[in-house]
Amino acid sequence: MSKISKEEFKNLVIQTKKKEKENKIKTDRIWVNKVIIIAFIVSFCMSYASNQVVPNINIPLGIILTLLFVLLGILFDIVGVAVTSADEAVFHSMNSRKVKGANVAVILKKNASKVSSFCCDVIGDICGIVSGAAATAISVSIAANYNFDFMLTGLITAGIISSLTIGGKAMGKSFAINKGNIILYEFAKFISIFYKKKN
Repeated sequence: MSKISKEEFKNLVIQTKKKEKENKIKTDRIWVNKVIIIAFIVSFCMSYASNQVVPNINIPLGIILTLLFVLLGILFDIVGVAVTSADEAVFHSMNSRKVKGANVAVILKKNASKVSSFCCDVIGDICGIVSGAAATAISVSIAANYNFDFMLTGLITAGIISSLTIGGKAMGKSFAINKGNIILYEFAKFISIFYKKKN
């Protein structure tokens, strides 16, 4: 076995680290590009559905639909926080015992930063934007149907939606931090229904 000098070893380590850094940057760029494309598609579809459906249905159904968007944003925010706060070792142990969904939980945890970014920043923020647009449409309908002041109705509606979103996410974050393992496991079990392991 040939020996290498300390200087050669040092250069080898530097080159390896440099290559790993370049690969990470490349992977991160690919991920960012994917997120931008996914965000655009999801936002476009949800906004289109919101703009087409909400103004054309009655006010109670419009309110329910808007609240569903708010709830969806809060739920994904909870998942995003839970993924980062969960203990990976727990799921490795569960996976070794072939517990359903544990393998998916391990994958999600290993990619915690990406999963959290997707859940909180992509889905969560899109739901916030769409729920705001839906709330605007509802406030216009309420003001027109009941002869209320448009500006006041819009401000009250926006205030209600904002407080529900911010308050819900604040409570959700606390819950996600305390129950991260359980939330990640339940989410992984659901995802495992659609996940097929690569051979």
